[in-house]
Amino acid sequence: MKPQPYIVGITGGSASGKTLFLDKLLNAFDPGQVCLISQDNYYKPRHQQPMDEKGIHNFDTPHSIDFEAYASDIKKIQGGETVERKEYTFNNPNKKSRMLTFEPSPVVVVEGIFVLYYPELANLLDLKVFIDAKDYIKLKRRIVRDKVERGYDLDDVLYRYEKHVMPTYEKYIEPFKHDADLIIPNNRGFDRGLEVIKVFLKNKMLK
Repeated sequence: MKPQPYIVGITGGSASGKTLFLDKLLNAFDPGQVCLISQDNYYKPRHQQPMDEKGIHNFDTPHSIDFEAYASDIKKIQGGETVERKEYTFNNPNKKSRMLTFEPSPVVVVEGIFVLYYPELANLLDLKVFIDAKDYIKLKRRIVRDKVERGYDLDDVLYRYEKHVMPTYEKYIEPFKHDADLIIPNNRGFDRGLEVIKVFLKNKMLK
C-alpha cells in the first residue's frame, strides 16, 4: 500500500510572490513527484460571485471559493484517487477551459490565499508555508501584473486593491499567518526559504 501524500499548503497575500515561488519549487522535482492543486480552479461560477456596493465582482473574498469541493478533492487524492477538475478562466472569454487531472503524488501542494482560513482545508495540511511581503511591494507587483501583463486599467487595479485586496488580507489572511509552520519573507527574494523547502521535501520522499 502506498503511503499517503505529504500535503503542503502554500499561502500569502495577493502579489506576495506565490506563483514564482511555486514555479521554482515544482521545477526542482521530477514529473510525478509533486502534484499542484490551486485554489484558482475552485472559484464559484461568476453568477455566484459576490459584488461590492458599486456592483463590481469581488474575487478577493473567501465567499468566492467552493471550499467544500476543494477539501473534498484533496481528501480523494489522499485516498489514492485521481481527480479531474475543469479549469477556471475568470473573465477571459478567449480562453478555452481545459480539463485538469490531479494524480496522487508523494507531495501534493495546495496553493491559494485562503488555504489557512477554512478549517476543513487547513486541517488536511501536513506543512503550512506563508509567503510574506510588505504591502507597498505587493501593490507594486499587483500593478505590474494587472496593468502591464493583463491590460487592466490602473484606476481599476488601485480600486480593487484598496476596496477588495487589502480588507481581505487584513481580515482573512494575515490573522492566520502565525498558524504557518514556516514564514518566508519575499521582499527582495526567497531563495534561502525555497532551498529549505526543497531539501525538506526531498528528504521526505526518501523515507
